[in-house]
Amino acid sequence: MTDGTTGNAPAGGLRHALARAGGSLLGLVRTRLELASVEYQEAREHAITRLVLVAVVVTAFAFALLMASLLVVVLFWDTHRIAALAAVTLGYVVIGVGAWWRLGVESRAAPAPFAATLAELERDGQWLGEALGDRANP
Repeated sequence: MTDGTTGNAPAGGLRHALARAGGSLLGLVRTRLELASVEYQEAREHAITRLVLVAVVVTAFAFALLMASLLVVVLFWDTHRIAALAAVTLGYVVIGVGAWWRLGVESRAAPAPFAATLAELERDGQWLGEALGDRANP
């Protein structure tokens, strides 16, 4: 009887090799799932940021519309009220345009969801294909 440390036979035989391969595969899957989880968190944070910016855009333009409406109503009032309402309306328009611009920047700068995970899985597939190809052609 051998203890797996002497002789020409591999330690533990086929069962041990399969167990090690299964453990390695499990570790690989675990790493990829962790990467997918991190990417999901990043995508979620980007989505929340975009949602907040959309809310700012909608609110700012709603106030701009309200102020523009009030401007039309007050257009025939005293001269200084018109200038004040025009300034407030312009302020909300500037806020809305600024938030809209920032939303566009965020959308263009955001990476594709799960891009790193897909790239790693592609590399894993290539590696596995090469490893199996090498064993098929000794």
